[in-house]
Formats: sequence, C-alpha cells, structure tokens
Amino acid sequence: MFPIRDHNPSGRTPYVTYGLMAANILIFLSYAGMMSDARAINAFYIEWAFIPARISAGEGYYTLVSSMFLHGGWMHLAGNMLFLYIFGDNIEDEMGHGPYLGFYLLTGVAAALAQYVVAPFSGVPTVGASGAIAGVMGGYLLMFPKAKVDILIIFIVFFRIFPIPAWVMLMLWFGMQFIGGLGANPDAGGVAYWAHAGGFVAGLVFVIPLWLRRGGTVFWSRTHGHPPHPEAQYVRSRIPKVRR
Repeated sequence: MFPIRDHNPSGRTPYVTYGLMAANILIFLSYAGMMSDARAINAFYIEWAFIPARISAGEGYYTLVSSMFLHGGWMHLAGNMLFLYIFGDNIEDEMGHGPYLGFYLLTGVAAALAQYVVAPFSGVPTVGASGAIAGVMGGYLLMFPKAKVDILIIFIVFFRIFPIPAWVMLMLWFGMQFIGGLGANPDAGGVAYWAHAGGFVAGLVFVIPLWLRRGGTVFWSRTHGHPPHPEAQYVRSRIPKVRR
C-alpha cells in the first residue's frame, strides 16, 4: 500500500519542491556508477553520509545536510521522490518558497538528530531524504488532515485505488515507523525508523506557527480539514493516472 496522488491542488508552481526533486535525482546519478564497486561506494558514504559516531567525535557536521540528498538505490530514490511530489507542493504553497526550503532542511536535520539520540556511537551510514520528507508529511497532517489521498493497494494479483483521508494514511505511516523503531537495532543498519518518526514530529511542531496564523482550529472549522480550495477530481480507474 502506498500513496500515488492527493486531491489537494497547488495554487502556484512548487518550484522548490521540483528543485529538491531535481537535486536528489541529479546527485544520485552522479554516483550511481559506484554502486557496483563496494569499496568506492563505502568510501563515498563514509565521507558524505550521516554517521552518528562521527558527530560524537566532533566532526562531519555537514553530513546532517549532505546525507539528505543521498540515496541507497533506485527504489529508495523513487519512493522518496513520490512522497515529496505528493505532499511537498501543498506545504510550499502555504509557506511560500523560501520558508518552505528552510522548513525542509530544518526537519531533515531534526530527523538526523533523532536518529543520533537513539544511537550516538553507531558507525552505520544513514542516507536519504526520508527524514525531511517525513517533516513535510507531519506538516501536511496538521494543515490538511481530511484532504483525500489516493492509495494503491497491491495484493498478489489484486490492484485497486482507494481514496482515504490524509490523516488515516499519515498516522498509519507514522505508527509503522514508531513500532518499527521499537523493534529495530539502530546499530545493525536497515531502515532509520527514528529518523522518520523524528522528522514527522518535528514537521508537525514546526508548522504550528503557520497553522495558528491561519486561525488554528478556526482554519479547520472553515475548511473542515480539507484544502482551502476545490479538490482535484480524478477519473475513477483501476489503473493509476497521476495528473494535476
């Protein structure tokens, strides 16, 4: 189960979201050729990925940012860019281009620090935009809890698209990260669950001032938790068609 689109159209072109997607893709392409050379890719990650043990040693602070633009493979990149495409444009629309970029980078750093707190001496490299994107998702939850999100459910040979409220999908995702973090060993590698959960919480908290400026609960009452503009309408189909 994963989201393929939302029904929350943007009021303006999300230049920063597109720019972030382009940066992530181009940076990945710049080192994708190293993937077949274990020594080369490990040396690259040791230099640019976020490694808690380096921070504890008082070095590599720049990796709190550089690691956000690195990915471990094509599917890792594709999944993150899909989530950024779906949820990023609306937060950028509400915040404005500059503040949104700052918000994105700040939540990404907060996500890395959440992972650091759990395992400050881990030598496992952490890469990916997931933490920053989780922050965007946390902000989306507060601003548009009842916006419709279409999810594609794949069960063996069964394919079907279902529209559900954003809060259901986002809280389910957050719950999976939290539970996954409780059962994971952060020193063993794998998914950085606490970075995801930490980024999500940070994004929700950081967007509270914007939500209050919009009126807080009055904003929810006025929009009923939906986007403050007409929803996008899609033709119902079992085959996903993504369009704005």
